[in-house]
Amino acid sequence: MDEEKKEHEHVAEHVEHHKKSHTEKIRENPWIISSIVLGILSLILLISMFSGNFTGNAISASQAGEKLLGYYNSMGVSNLTLDSVKEVSGVYQVNLDYKGQIVPLYITKDGKNSIDSLTPLESSSSDSTTQQEVPKADKPIVELYVFAYCPYGLQMEKAIIPVVKLLGNTIDFRIRQIGAMHGDYEKVEAERQLCIEKNYPSKYLDYISTFAADTTIGACSGDATCLTPLLSSIYTKLGIDASKINACMTTDGVTMYNNEVSNAQSMGISGSPTLVINGVQASADRNSEAIKGVICNSFNTVASQCSQTLSTTAASAGFGSGSSSSSSSASCN
Repeated sequence: MDEEKKEHEHVAEHVEHHKKSHTEKIRENPWIISSIVLGILSLILLISMFSGNFTGNAISASQAGEKLLGYYNSMGVSNLTLDSVKEVSGVYQVNLDYKGQIVPLYITKDGKNSIDSLTPLESSSSDSTTQQEVPKADKPIVELYVFAYCPYGLQMEKAIIPVVKLLGNTIDFRIRQIGAMHGDYEKVEAERQLCIEKNYPSKYLDYISTFAADTTIGACSGDATCLTPLLSSIYTKLGIDASKINACMTTDGVTMYNNEVSNAQSMGISGSPTLVINGVQASADRNSEAIKGVICNSFNTVASQCSQTLSTTAASAGFGSGSSSSSSSASCN
């Protein structure tokens, strides 16, 4: 039973932290040092590479995916399916779908060893690229690009909404939909949010906040039977007419969604979250005060609201109303 519990925790932990640096992991989770077994796996991987057996008896990508999935299934991990497999730096990256969220894991080409992550030893060219300066405006245009179910998009939404409510009509703000990477249900939710924005603009941010804070919604993994009563509860709480939203999704949902996808593609945006201010991509820690600072720096004349202090605690990734001890820069791509 202890081994099964550890495997469940291992996969669940990947969902929230697989793109964080090792430094962030250790700082947020001191107990991770006790999981030194991952270092042993890394050593095995390196030995395999240098011993010449790394690709000597290579299995196919599909075989690698099924093998890794089978391993976790044999350990009793449920709600896990194979999403895709691709080659990365001489190993297979196996993307497993865990409760609607994509978890990348790695397996050697001979199918004998797995490893939780790859740590780049060289900085990529994009890391050294100087970020374009955000131009100033009388009324800044602030856009947040997300996948509706991306844990890091949800994290940024929870952090930015208090800022948007503070700044009010001194800025033009929109949440923009990139598309769907977690399944059809993400497309459906994107259409739903677009329809709520269209028909109930004053209640839109409250819907996003309530949606993102509900861990039960995340556990539904898009299942309609599970979601319907939860959404009905939100509609009732906020005074939203479900029939009006459903009608909009039937008549306008696909068109609005496709327009959003085309817009994201035209901007060259594929990662969630991506913050764009006055047409230029910007970065900010995922806490309300940091985001406020970046937006307030884009005014020609700084709004009086900018003098108010907001929370400096990072929002938690994924569904839920909790916080995080540090601000992640992870994204869904």
